[in-house]
Amino acid sequence: MEFIQVLKDKTIKGKEKTELISQQILSETIGIDELFSQFGNLKDPEIATCIEALEYATKINPAIATENSLNHLIETLLHKAPRIKWESAKVIGNIIHKYPEKIDIAVNNLLKNTEDSGTVVRWSAAFALGQILLLKTKHNHDLIPKINAIIEREEKNSIKKIYQTALKKNQK
Repeated sequence: MEFIQVLKDKTIKGKEKTELISQQILSETIGIDELFSQFGNLKDPEIATCIEALEYATKINPAIATENSLNHLIETLLHKAPRIKWESAKVIGNIIHKYPEKIDIAVNNLLKNTEDSGTVVRWSAAFALGQILLLKTKHNHDLIPKINAIIEREEKNSIKKIYQTALKKNQK
């Protein structure tokens, strides 16, 4: 079944849609660029389901992600729909190590999401920024003070803990 058919099938529950599309991505039945090319024809919840499927797939095999897909994800960090923002951040956290030259722009958009009113958007931004911090690149020089400032203003301890854990691991 094509991924568009999976998305449109009302008999398939949300989590199952995500799993089916993730399997199609991992088996390369659908290409990631093909997935992104269809976003203009999809509604926000369907786009979010596709990105969530990509998150599952890249957790298992980050190598399947392309630079083009990372570019799309960096853009979707600024989408109006919170679920699209948080799913994009999780995928970026899984794959950014493959494209260190894209860290600057990813960090800029992730930092915008650290000020989002949605807890899950901020949590996902923290995850991705923590993954970037663990890469120990030259970007850490500017990123560490920004993360410390985020910790100071962040109200949720669960989000603070993500940053604190990444900072501790970075010092090792």
